[in-house]
This record gives sequence, structure tokens and C-alpha cells, in this order.
Amino acid sequence: MMLPRGQALLLPANPAFVWATLAGALGLQVLQGQLTTAAWLPDWMALALVFWTVHQPLRIGVGAAFAAGLLVDVHQGVLLGQHALAYTVMGYLAVALHRRVLWFGLRGQTLHVLPLFAVAVGLQVLVRLLAGHGNPPLALALSPLLTAALWTPATWVLLAPQRRAPDPDETRPL
Repeated sequence: MMLPRGQALLLPANPAFVWATLAGALGLQVLQGQLTTAAWLPDWMALALVFWTVHQPLRIGVGAAFAAGLLVDVHQGVLLGQHALAYTVMGYLAVALHRRVLWFGLRGQTLHVLPLFAVAVGLQVLVRLLAGHGNPPLALALSPLLTAALWTPATWVLLAPQRRAPDPDETRPL
């Protein structure tokens, strides 16, 4: 496969780094839940799951999304399975679209992952409505937009360790 002009050849992702970033996303989700209950804030775990599912679909997939969803459900004290269902569907769609998403630049990728985040929030709202928890706040509609807006910075940060050369040398340009 030919890389587009100007795109760097990436090193393989370190599995420990991938899992550490997922744990860090869970930590951010927990910290955000401790500080505020605002519904419009981004979903850090969803962002990390979609990012690694798109970039490493053989390592992070539907099973990891389900487990992460259960952890978020337990932490937030919501209906058990609400986030698990949303993250599992989101993970499945991310695996289905991962090859297509990577062909685009960061703006195109952002537009491709925005519906994934919207589907996840929509499923969470549907589960809450079916369980009789009332109508969600309208500010919840901003969460997928903010999460998608973080796609570009997340790409820069999470791919940074893969961009450096393993053994920089004057005789090897790659």
C-alpha cells in the first residue's frame, strides 16, 4: 500500500502504551465525573476506544469496548450495561469503518467518527428512556461534538510515540 505524500511511516504501536492510554482515558472519565456532572463534556473513554479501534483493530475491538463500558457503568452508577451497549456498538462500527477512516486526513476522520460518538450517546439515551429515567438534558447533544473535536489533538498525542525513528542514522532515511 502506498502512503499519501507527506505521511510518515509509523512504528508498530506498543501494546503497553495502548492499554495505558485506555487506563488514562478511564482515569480522565472518573476525574471528570468527580468534578462535575455536566452532560455536555466529552466522553474520554469513547474517544480512546474509537481511536485505538481504528488504528489497532486487532488489539482493541468490541470485547475491550464492552469491558470498558462496564467499568464506566460501575463508576458512574448508571444502569448496568448502558455504556457497555453503547461502546460495543460504537466499537463494532469503528472496526467496520477503520480502513475507510484512515484514508482521510484529520478533518475527514473527524467527520467519520462524529456519527460513531452520536450513535453511542443516542443508545445511552434510548436505554435510559426505556428504563424510565426521564428525558436527558439537551446539553447532552454537545458531547459527541466535543468528543469529535478532540480527535485531532488525540491523534497527535497518541501517535507521537510511533513517529520517532527506532535507530536514527544518517545512512537510513526511514
